[in-house]
Formats: sequence, C-alpha cells, structure tokens
Amino acid sequence: MLEQMFDVRGQSVIVTGGASGIGRAYAEIMAAQGARVCIFDLDQAGTEKTVSEIKATGGDVWGLTVDVADRPGLAVAFDAVAEKHGRIDTVYANAGIDPGPGFMTPTGERNPDGAIENIPDEQWDRGIEINLTSVYSTVKNAVRHMKPNGGGQIIVTSSIASEINESIVGTSYMPAKAAVNHFVRHMAMELGAYGIRVNAILPGPFITNIAGGRLRNKEDRAAFEAQSLIGRIGDVEDIKGLALLLASPAGSYMTGSLVVIDGGSLIRMT
Repeated sequence: MLEQMFDVRGQSVIVTGGASGIGRAYAEIMAAQGARVCIFDLDQAGTEKTVSEIKATGGDVWGLTVDVADRPGLAVAFDAVAEKHGRIDTVYANAGIDPGPGFMTPTGERNPDGAIENIPDEQWDRGIEINLTSVYSTVKNAVRHMKPNGGGQIIVTSSIASEINESIVGTSYMPAKAAVNHFVRHMAMELGAYGIRVNAILPGPFITNIAGGRLRNKEDRAAFEAQSLIGRIGDVEDIKGLALLLASPAGSYMTGSLVVIDGGSLIRMT
C-alpha cells in the first residue's frame, strides 16, 4: 500500500537547475525511486558530474545544457526529453540565481551595494528573468506536453522569501518569488481540468550553492540559524520526501498548494 502511494517508477521527469543543491536533491530522489530523469542546467560540468554520480547509484538519468532564459532552447530541450522518454510526467521548475546583496549585512550594517539606488539594472532584470519568467517558460513547455497525455505534475521551487521581506537578500528576490506563488495558484486553477497538478515548495534556509554558498559562511549561517525553531539550517536531504510526495499518487489531491519547509523560520519571522 505505502509503496504504491509513493510509486513514481517509470515516470519521465525534468528538473531545471538540477546539477546542484535542491534541484540535485529532486533528481536524486526521483531517480532512486525508479523515475527516468533529465537534468537541465547551464553548468555543463556540474551536470555531467551529477549525472555520473547518480548513474553510479543505479539511477536512470541524463542531462542537457540548458539556459532556462533561452526560450527557443528550452522548448527544444523539452521536445528532446519527450522524444526520448515518450512523454513528460513531472517537471520541477527549480532553476534560480543569486539576486545579489541585500541592503543590510548579516551582522546588521547597511550594505551600499544592495541599496536600491545602486542596484545595476541588469542585475534586477536577470533576477526577474531567471527567478520568475523562466518559471512561466518552464510551465508553458510542460503543459504543452502534458495536456495531450492527460495530465502530469508541476512542482515549482519558490521560497519563504515570497511571504516575508528579508533585508540581507537581494531586492529582486522577494517580488519574484511572491509572483511565482500567485502564478502557481493561477496555473492550478487553469490546469486542474486537464489533470495537471501545480504546487510550490517554499524552502527556508538550505545549504546550497545559491548566493555563492553563503550559508557556509559563519556570519550568514548564524543569522539564519537564529531564525529556525529547531536550531539548524536545512540540508538538501530534508527536502527529498516532500519532492517525492508532490510527484507521486500520495499527493494526488494536492494542487495550488504552497508548501513551506523551513524548520519553523517563517513562524519566528512573522
């Protein structure tokens, strides 16, 4: 019974930004459970390394070098997966980038590099392009393949930064992720009739390579650990169960959900 509830064997899965961090965790858990996984990532070397390491554990995984901001290239990559796997069942829209510095430092000083008047326009534009617009492009391509096949699952990586404002995080990140949440709910409204479930995962602080892996820095880590109700930052292993739930029959009655996984940080911050 339990095995059937979480059965994703044979699923065709795409993970954007899957070479490292949370995206890699998604790829690992789905491959470990018997899905066929394709990783999309701009980091070719990182993708090859991750693919090799997951394959070494017996996973059915391959990768494509994809810039999610390249709409024609993204569409071609989706078509390549559909051709190889025969269909696309689950898509993790996970790719994201460091939005730059916030207007405060983790130790409480003003950071002029993050002040609104000093933010380079290209930094703002790139943050919105990757952290918001690429989600639209990814979902659009997923739906193009899922509708004719009678349904599927789309899981979007948002953030608790969509719910609160954090002064040490780059300014574009909060509005981008807040918009992602509304987009996820809107897509759930539109796509439920076609058997397509759309949900978002809202991680709190996790140790990943985003922001240059800054949570490995003592001051940054201490600032985020102080927000957690259980006294620690998340490890990517912590997110695997939730990722599997949303892709499996166990999550079949979930759509339009914004699922927080943050060690209780959001409670302390609001």
